[in-house]
Amino acid sequence: METLDIAQAAAYLRRDAREVGRLADRGVLPGRKVGGQWRFARAEINHWLEERLHEHSEEHLAELEEAHAGEVPEPLLTNLLNESLIAVPLVANTKPAVLRGLVKLAEGSWQVYDPDAIREAIEQREEMGSTALAWGVAIPHPHRPLTAALGDSLVAFGRTARGIPFGAERGGLTDLFFLVCCTDDRTHLRVMARLTRLLLRPGFTDALRSVETAGEAYELFSAAERELLET
Repeated sequence: METLDIAQAAAYLRRDAREVGRLADRGVLPGRKVGGQWRFARAEINHWLEERLHEHSEEHLAELEEAHAGEVPEPLLTNLLNESLIAVPLVANTKPAVLRGLVKLAEGSWQVYDPDAIREAIEQREEMGSTALAWGVAIPHPHRPLTAALGDSLVAFGRTARGIPFGAERGGLTDLFFLVCCTDDRTHLRVMARLTRLLLRPGFTDALRSVETAGEAYELFSAAERELLET
């Protein structure tokens, strides 16, 4: 398991090293001391960060994207998503059915080598804690990159006909689902930050609920991402 020292963790999180140390001292940031020095597992840091992305400002999310820039060119999401990876509607009325449906959708990319491994990985991640957010959105993803199961990174999107229980806080229902599968941590965090920036834009989730076809959904993603990059 790859580990980071406090300076590396600070750079990874785009935070001051002293702040990272204080978070670790208070038990907020997962880590352990080795020889009196903090050490952080990258996978645990990723999990901690993912759960809090929606609490970050637009500026900090953009900084995280920049810090984790990788090989996928801009526009990031538009390049990882296409009409064949969009289901409007996604025919499912339970959480297991949604996860199966998203993986089946992802197979249409021809980048999925082992769909069973991906399905098991996202199920295990959901057991760690639901990826559902407060505004009717969930972002299932593996806890760690699955390089042997994927040819390349991808994003799939499905919208169910009505909200279903997916583990959101206060029993909220979820109807917008994004499957994020990446071949490396840097791309994963960059995608998660970009997707969060889009979801936080006023009116974006309402527009996703209004589209009637996969083509309309893709055009909405494309236009929203272009606008985001131009601001």
